[in-house]
Parts: sequence; C-alpha cells; structure tokens
Amino acid sequence: MHEKDLSPEGGTAADRHVAVEYSSDDEWACHLLAFVEAGLVRDEQVQYFADSTDPARVLRTLTERGVDAASAVRRGQLVVATADETYLTGARFDPDAMVGLWHEAVDAAAAQGFNGLRAIGEMSWGGRGIVGAERLLEYELRIHHEVFEQIPLRAWCFYDRRLLPRTTLDVLREAHLSRAAADPGETPVLTAAPLEARPGFRLAGSAGYESRDVVVSAAAALSASPAESLTLDLSALDHADIATLADIVSAARRRPAVAPVRLLGAPATVHRMLQLFPELRAGLEVAES
Repeated sequence: MHEKDLSPEGGTAADRHVAVEYSSDDEWACHLLAFVEAGLVRDEQVQYFADSTDPARVLRTLTERGVDAASAVRRGQLVVATADETYLTGARFDPDAMVGLWHEAVDAAAAQGFNGLRAIGEMSWGGRGIVGAERLLEYELRIHHEVFEQIPLRAWCFYDRRLLPRTTLDVLREAHLSRAAADPGETPVLTAAPLEARPGFRLAGSAGYESRDVVVSAAAALSASPAESLTLDLSALDHADIATLADIVSAARRRPAVAPVRLLGAPATVHRMLQLFPELRAGLEVAES
C-alpha cells in the first residue's frame, strides 16, 4: 500500500495499523489530537503508551487543544501510561507476549462497555538499547495477521525521526501497509512487509550481508506465524544469497503448521541455489516462474 493521507479511521486490517512519522512537537500534537478525538467521539477506549514523552504532557496537550482529558481519564476512556509500565516491564521485549496482550486489551475494553479499542505507542524505545528491541521488526511484521486481522484494534505506531536512526526507521516504516509521513524517507536495501490479501510476507530489494538484520527478522516472523498456509512473496527480490535461503528454509521447518511455505516469484538466484542444493526444498513449495 502506498503512502496515504492520514485518517484516524479505516476499515481494513491494513488501515488500522499505521506507521506515523513526525519530526516536530507540533506534528506530534496534531496526530495525537486527531486520533484521540476520533476515539472519544466513537465511544472507544483510547490508550497512549509513552516512551520519550512525559504522560502528563500528553494530557496537558490534549487539554490545551480542547479535549476534556481529565473527564475521559476519570471514566476510564482515556488511559495514558508508559511503555516501561506496560509491555516493557519484563526482562525483555517479547513479540509473543505482546500479541497476547493486545487480544486481552480488546476484550477488556469491551467488558468495560466501550465500542472498541484504539492505541498509540511511541516506538522510540526501539533505538535505546532495550533488551529484545532487535525483535521489533519481527513484531511489526507479525501483528498484521496475528492481531489486526483477528481483532477490532486500531493502532498508530508513533516514530519520532529525532530519536531513531534513519536506516532503522525506514525499515520499520516499510513493515506497515499503511504509512503517514511528510517526508517518506528512503527505500532501504531490503524491505519486509506482511501480505495484505493472505497470510504471508513480502521481501523486496536485495537480500545479502548488508541486509542481514531484515532477513533474520522476516525469518523469525515466518517461523512464528500460526497460519496453516503461508506465502513468502519474493517477486520484488532482486537478489538473495545462500544465507538468506538457509534462513528461510530453517524458518519453514520450525513452523508449527505442517503445510510447506509457498515461495512465490523467487528470483533466478534462488532457483539456481535450489537446483544445486535440492535438500533446501524441504518445507517449501516453490511456485515456478
């Protein structure tokens, strides 16, 4: 999905999980206001998970811009906490635990009588040495199918350009099917994203030594997916080295589902490697080009 005009609404799983980039306090405040106001009007619970921002500042900004934040907090409709108090309280960041927490949070909001749940999470912790932060890309890839296609959650991932390395931010942005940014940044050497129409993932660009971290994250997402049938779309992959193919094969063999992973549009380099090492086909179903 291409860059789109930012809207706090949208019906599909892709529309409900949005990467939001900003580089000024005013941009941050405008995104915050639009998202929170829409949730309050729809009688949804709104949760904000701060990292670099003081929670008191979130409430003060909303109040200064016309939102009765204090009343919303008193009735439990607006919850502002820090990531350290919630999903980063354990020894390390754990994507498996986070998937479960989102399901529990949506159920809890419904039990309290709200029409749904929407959340903003500041993602700047991904660049400050949190144990498990290297799994953030894996998490962003997985939650399209494991969370947003399963439950009525709407979430905006807030990425502050002032706090994350540009290369890290570009890769994480591309893992979202919906994105909003005044400056779209650069396309990384290798990108990974979930497929919108069916369970699976898409790799685009060149998979080699310089993009090793992206390959490892995509392989981890692939192996953890609970989907019975899974597709790995390589049609936009220009090149893949033997280490990339080995990671894909290893991930396919670790999957809980018994069905092979379907490789779609594999480049010529992958076909040549599979001809040379036919044992690597185990766990894969290769669609011939």
